[in-house]
Amino acid sequence: MAKTAAGRKLGRKGGHRTQLLRSLATDLLRYEQIQTTFPKAKECSRFTEKLISKAKKGDLNARRAVLKDLHDVAVIKKLFDVIAPRYSSRAGGYTRVFKLQARQGDNAQMALIKLIA
Repeated sequence: MAKTAAGRKLGRKGGHRTQLLRSLATDLLRYEQIQTTFPKAKECSRFTEKLISKAKKGDLNARRAVLKDLHDVAVIKKLFDVIAPRYSSRAGGYTRVFKLQARQGDNAQMALIKLIA
C-alpha cells in the first residue's frame, strides 16, 4: 500500500512548489520575518529549519548543501555568519508562526513567520 508523502501541495506542481519554498526561505532569512498565508508559512518553517540545521555544521559540505536550495549568495553568507551561530546552542525550533487576521479579498488565513531571537 502506497503511503502519502509528507508536506502540503499548496496547489502547485513540484517544481513550482520548490521554487516557492526557496523564495519564501530566502526572504525569511533576509528580513527575518515575512507575512504569507498560513499553509505556506508552515511549509516555509519546515524548509527553513532544515537549512538552519545544515548551516550550524558550518563546513564546506553544509555550505554546498545549502547552496543547492538557496541561490542568493548574500543570504547564504548571512545564514552562515549571523544566523547559524545565533542558534548554536539550540536544538531546533528556530522559527515561530503567528496567525493573523484573514485576508480581506479571499478570506485566506494569514500568518507571520519570524526567526526566534
